Amino acid sequence: MHCHGFAAIQADQVMVEVVDSGAGISEENVARIFDPGFTTKGIGAGTGLGLSICHQIVEDHKGHIEVESRLGEGTTFRIFLPIDLCAAKSYASSH
Repeated sequence: MHCHGFAAIQADQVMVEVVDSGAGISEENVARIFDPGFTTKGIGAGTGLGLSICHQIVEDHKGHIEVESRLGEGTTFRIFLPIDLCAAKSYASSH
């Protein structure tokens, strides 16, 4: 499996993209991957909380996550977070 990432600033938001060439996720599972406790792993192999926690953190920061996946080809996650331009300018001028 190959994995790579990318980040870009788009107008008033930042986008972080993570892509892998793994097995991919079925459409029915993509619809549930952010549900707390959802896992496709066997008993004792996962809690199903990782993506749920990531999703909550991104939403708490007024962002969102997009997922594209194809079985046998891999998955792409895109995280979009708003940029607070006033805070960024203030931080930049103080450092």
